[in-house]
Amino acid sequence: MSLFRCVLTTSTILAVSGFGLAGAQAATLSDAQTPSGKQLAHKAASSGKTVKGRAGVSRTSARGVSAPSQTGAAPQAAQGNVGQVASGNGVSPMAAQQPVGMAPAGQTRVSLSPSQGLPEVVTVSALRRPVRADDVGSSVTVVTDEQIATQQRRTLPDILARQPGLNVVRSGGFGGTTSIFMRGANPNDVKVRIDGMDINDGSSASNAFDAGQFVTDGIGSIEILRGPQSGLYGADAMAGVIDINTKQGEGRFKPFVRIEGGSYGTFNQAFGASGSTGRFHYNVVLSHYRSDGFHEIPRYIERYNEANRAQRRAGDRNDNRSANVKLGYDVTHNFDLGLTARLIQANYHTFTSYDQMFTPYNGDQLIRDQNTQNEAVVRGTAHLSSFGGRFDQILGLGYMTNRRRYMQDGSYADGEPAMTDPDYYRSTRLKVDWHGTVDLRKFGTVLVGAEHFHDNINVSTDDPTAPVHTSAGMDTTAGYGQYEGNWNRILYGAANVRYDANSRYGNHVTWRVAPAIHVPNTGTIIKASAGSGFHAPSLYQLFVNQRGAGWAEEGNPNLKAETMIGYDVGVEQKLLHDKLHFGATWYDNKVRNLIQSSSYVLPSAGSAWGDYIYSYGNVGHARMYGVEAFLDWKALDTLSFALNYTWTHARDTENDALLQRRPQHKFNFNTTWSPVKDFTLSGNILYTSGWRDYPLVGENYCATCAKGHGYFTIDLTAHYKINRYISVFARADNLLNRQYENPVGYLQPGRAGYGGFTLNY
Repeated sequence: MSLFRCVLTTSTILAVSGFGLAGAQAATLSDAQTPSGKQLAHKAASSGKTVKGRAGVSRTSARGVSAPSQTGAAPQAAQGNVGQVASGNGVSPMAAQQPVGMAPAGQTRVSLSPSQGLPEVVTVSALRRPVRADDVGSSVTVVTDEQIATQQRRTLPDILARQPGLNVVRSGGFGGTTSIFMRGANPNDVKVRIDGMDINDGSSASNAFDAGQFVTDGIGSIEILRGPQSGLYGADAMAGVIDINTKQGEGRFKPFVRIEGGSYGTFNQAFGASGSTGRFHYNVVLSHYRSDGFHEIPRYIERYNEANRAQRRAGDRNDNRSANVKLGYDVTHNFDLGLTARLIQANYHTFTSYDQMFTPYNGDQLIRDQNTQNEAVVRGTAHLSSFGGRFDQILGLGYMTNRRRYMQDGSYADGEPAMTDPDYYRSTRLKVDWHGTVDLRKFGTVLVGAEHFHDNINVSTDDPTAPVHTSAGMDTTAGYGQYEGNWNRILYGAANVRYDANSRYGNHVTWRVAPAIHVPNTGTIIKASAGSGFHAPSLYQLFVNQRGAGWAEEGNPNLKAETMIGYDVGVEQKLLHDKLHFGATWYDNKVRNLIQSSSYVLPSAGSAWGDYIYSYGNVGHARMYGVEAFLDWKALDTLSFALNYTWTHARDTENDALLQRRPQHKFNFNTTWSPVKDFTLSGNILYTSGWRDYPLVGENYCATCAKGHGYFTIDLTAHYKINRYISVFARADNLLNRQYENPVGYLQPGRAGYGGFTLNY
């Protein structure tokens, strides 16, 4: 009995020209095809998750076209239909024993024949172990590093905005606060992880993940898992999970430098190196992104506020420094260690509509908001494969800290300085986790796991007139289990259950089932899933205590967790020798105990109006349902098309009111064409319909009194590899210069152009 060796693997495809296969190089399977399965295991170890591809929704990862690598390799049409895998995801040795026709663990099949269709996709998020996307019932999209590079998307919000089932809302340009709505649910109902570490921001009021300062450098894959996922991932995975994996280094030493400049004072630099030597492998990417001069206030708001010339010309400035590191060491042939880290330091200076509202008080002065963010996410793993790969286990230890400072710069009309005493928002999270997978061969697999979290927040202000200090913490201990199997390779299924015990908001049991049926000899796959989820109240909502002149914000320690029951069902079809894939999924989610902000007036002896008290409470119910559809077509060996459509209906069932910032229709179309060797063009059209929102002008301040107008944007990118060392690239965003807001009151960038070069060795 041989022992399986596990090493963290990333993408199995490198788009490199030559060797007689135009536009395709067979990704090396190395030990993945051997009984040892060495390079396939450690990726799951570091991420601790399962990778899925399309599952009833848009298959956004595999387009049949390779893209530039992180080091700037030129994109080419995958004439050989290079298989694609969610880079950076872990794969256990058991995956190597999948049914015939399935890719080796952690990667998809590598096809060298131009006659082959779209490549298969392997997912790790849905089941916490690698499986084919076709064999799982859950709805998943996998975005690879090749796709990110081809489209030249430098920030995470730009990538997520194009994916089905998601609406991304950003207050202004790069660096602005960003919220992710999934299937009509609130942003804090989406759990976000990087390399197996949960990174929702505990320092925010809602505990939602803010993607505003998150750049894509170093990312190997992004998996978007839709539907209630608390059965595996616990609190905050009520609407779904976004799982991000760092790319792993392999092969020779490969350094690179990328320089980019363009509109809005953009000047970006990124450099790093990846590779492996002996038992050690590494990938390190450092980046600096700067923009200056983007004006985010719409003209109608300026007219309403009677803005002066200086205020109409004021722009935002953002400075972002990030580091992404992934290290691994193979101690023995079946035991390895891994370490990942992502660090962000950002300074964001803005002039917003709210600043402009106080023109009568500020005169000609500009009062700017200053936001500083320092974030660190670190996770280490130990991975052991035993009994010839029959038992695979991972032990992880992770730490996250997020520190934000908010203050103002400038002076009021009377010469008094603005709010120079900063507000501080700090959070920390410590996570210890273990899970093991038992491979029962033809009888399926059993997964068991346990996790423990310790979360802490600290909110304070140095304002001498109204000092504030709130500190609180909580502990969560959870255990979960899952069974996965198939019958005659026709009926595939998985079921899981999880128990969470929290020191603040009580205990919760959640579950999920997800079957998939392959109709023999038809290319038809029927998928379905059902499950429960819950969103925990944040420490801020439970315990915050802030007071000022005439107002106060009080936490509610009696808050209950929001709960959801949701299901979806979909059909996929493959035609034209797997060159054409299309499908659609219907989903329906019902939420109870919604946590919403509340307010009341407390009579005060020193005030004729009283004090306004703001807090939080459990109110109402909501229902979100809709359709997600996709079509992927490899028209030629050098030309591919991909489109997805999302229809969303989200209402508060207590008063039948529409939920804000949920557009009903969203359409995204992408095409990639490689007309000649080493040259690639990519185009994208994004359409979003109107939505209800908070107003920034007028006397009404209800949640849906404003109407956000629909918009569409057209983006183009080009990449050319001059030689093995130098590549040049360019992109044009919002070609038609559409002036649109999302959310209401915050303009998004108009027509913009960018270009640069990459040096690699």
